[in-house]
Amino acid sequence: MSADRFIVRDARAGDAGGIARVHVDSWRETYAHLVPERFFDETAFERRESMWARYVTMDPRPGPLVVAHESAPQQRIIGFANAGPAVGPDAEKGAPPARDLHLFAIYLLAAAHGTGTGRELLEATIGDAPAQLWVLADNPRAISFYRRAGFEVDGVRFVDPEVEGLTELRMVR
Repeated sequence: MSADRFIVRDARAGDAGGIARVHVDSWRETYAHLVPERFFDETAFERRESMWARYVTMDPRPGPLVVAHESAPQQRIIGFANAGPAVGPDAEKGAPPARDLHLFAIYLLAAAHGTGTGRELLEATIGDAPAQLWVLADNPRAISFYRRAGFEVDGVRFVDPEVEGLTELRMVR
């Protein structure tokens, strides 16, 4: 898949299923060795679809939500990203925010890795603004991606009490 075969745009109400599918399938592709199957089974898809259906229809949304989809004819969603104010448990994880803006999610199907789609999603959600994000410590590909975008690990860690051995690192720029 090349960069000329995808389009990045704001998410629309009909995108919730595609966003949920990428959310669950990218977790399966990336984290199957780290997290229990409940994170990417069909009930996880149903929960994510319901969550994204609510988020996509919020007016106003708390922050940008963008999708990357294949260009015609299929227009299948292959990635998404969303950002917003660095408040709440998903942004803070027990630590005061380091930045006002938080990148909550950027997920991309493995087939689209290396195409520039991730960079486009990042640009569409936070541009070059100072921001923070959480990344799994056991995801060197993502850490490298964020470092190329100017993020650095700031030393704050979160050990997930729900999943043994799952540690997240906060990255800031």
